[in-house]
Amino acid sequence: MSDKTKLSRRTFIGIAGTAIGATALAAKMPAMPPMEQPPTRNKPTIDAKSFRDELIETDVLVIGSGIAGLFAAVKAHDAGAKVVMVSKGRLGSSGLTPFGKGIFSYDKKRARMTPDEYMAKIAESAIGTNNPVFTRQLLEHSADRVAELREWGFFDSPLCFESFSKPMRERKIPIMERIMMTHLHKDQGRVVGASGFSLDHNTLYNFSARTIILCTGSGGFKASGFPLCDLTHDGTIMAYNIGARITGKEWNDGHPASATNSGSCYDNWHGQIEERPSTTTEQINHHLGVDMNYTAYVQGGPVSMGPGGEKTDNVNDPTLPPGPYVPEAFRQAGPPPQPPAEKPGLLGLFSKPQHQGPPGMGGESVGGSTAGMAIHKSEGLVPIDETGLSSIPGLWAAGDALGSHMSGGIYTQIGSSMAGSAIQGALAGEAAAKASQGVTRISLSGERVAQAKAEILAPLKRQSGYSPAWVTQILQSVMIPNFVLYIKKERMMQAALAYVEELKEHHGPMLMASDRHHLRLAHETMNMIMTAEMKLKASLMRTESRCSHYRLDCPDIDTENWQAWIHIYKDEQGEMKLAKQHFDKWPEFA
Repeated sequence: MSDKTKLSRRTFIGIAGTAIGATALAAKMPAMPPMEQPPTRNKPTIDAKSFRDELIETDVLVIGSGIAGLFAAVKAHDAGAKVVMVSKGRLGSSGLTPFGKGIFSYDKKRARMTPDEYMAKIAESAIGTNNPVFTRQLLEHSADRVAELREWGFFDSPLCFESFSKPMRERKIPIMERIMMTHLHKDQGRVVGASGFSLDHNTLYNFSARTIILCTGSGGFKASGFPLCDLTHDGTIMAYNIGARITGKEWNDGHPASATNSGSCYDNWHGQIEERPSTTTEQINHHLGVDMNYTAYVQGGPVSMGPGGEKTDNVNDPTLPPGPYVPEAFRQAGPPPQPPAEKPGLLGLFSKPQHQGPPGMGGESVGGSTAGMAIHKSEGLVPIDETGLSSIPGLWAAGDALGSHMSGGIYTQIGSSMAGSAIQGALAGEAAAKASQGVTRISLSGERVAQAKAEILAPLKRQSGYSPAWVTQILQSVMIPNFVLYIKKERMMQAALAYVEELKEHHGPMLMASDRHHLRLAHETMNMIMTAEMKLKASLMRTESRCSHYRLDCPDIDTENWQAWIHIYKDEQGEMKLAKQHFDKWPEFA
């Protein structure tokens, strides 16, 4: 961008408030709240001084209780480690796990594709962005993970709490629920523990662990219409803050919502919520990109089309470039097909036909329901090996918390997200357990724990400031518009970045909380702000369009300069830095 077109952050904030408050797709978002709203007085209902500290020691600490966390805990225990699971929600009932009704299983005897054919087809759909090491794990391990889930009763009920509880009870693995983790601790170059607070009583928990596995899922900007509001990239930001490398932030998940009651999660997901899980087979697609967003940008929304398949060549405005590129073999009209849940006997014979494909993907649709989330498995901690070990010794990640690029920057295989989480959790659990056996416990530093406590409780102690809800509304108004997050242009991303940096530098440090619920919201809001900064900077850096990343000012695939993933990390001065990792290499750090 030339000097003539650059806007300072302060200048832009002063002149562009009303413009960036426009809608994501259908011009129905409320106007953006004014940035200059004065701080308000905090009126805490609980005393920050009343919080007590509790220390818990374990070999392996699993953070998160979805399907990745389940397999991480079970396999770490079976490998001989003492395991503790801690979760912001309830086992199997938080995050995206309850909504995953299809799980991929590769049957070597009945497969329609050989492993080599499958791998080649995935790479074609992902336009080279997938990591074949993690893609191949689907073929090698999915059937075993599905067999274990079947044994535990996973396929017998729409809800997975009981089936997840079975292996945990049998192994007597302790589960600590409704605890928000906010800090990871590093000492002598490796992770040594974590801290967080209870959502139900005034207790701060400090965990001393030889190894840690983050199964914290992905996250979004608390957009309506998709069951994502309890996921706010907590694990990613905790890890970034102690020096871990992060990847995949430029990709976008293109799940739409129905234009009717678009903000109602239950209306959009009704039908699938009540289904029992089922298995899927090889069905390679090119889905959940931003095709619909481009059509809405050109023609206006809402639009009637399926995600990731219908060709979006511009027909209304010949001055604009063609829409996101979809490989010829994967172009189709309508939503992705999805097999119905298994129903035995007469129930299956006489059951009524149901909507095929994920909810929201039929009839008139609007975008933005998953704003802030990338394609499953494409964002999160950078892995340095096939087990999900991060760039921080002793710290693993699995599932949507791991930037494995299992499918690359587009969603390629229905059911692969659930299978991939189970597989990666199992591999990380076994690896972390074995590693913990050779690690001498490093006690948590009293100074580090005291600092974490002060940072956790700071919003409660603040006498005046900004409410998390108000700052979140600002962030949503800045990030969710279609012409910022999905149909990207340098000048708009620079403008949005000015807002986000203002939120991080001024409003974030002044977030306040009156009780434990708002304390959680304050920390979640800061995590979302950090994520927004990462998404904008990664999107600015990738000067091409590919898969679910589309730039109107760089509409072509650039194979000369961009056969690479992007790393995001914090330098010694605390500044956010970005670097490339070539597609065919494991990370190399200076």
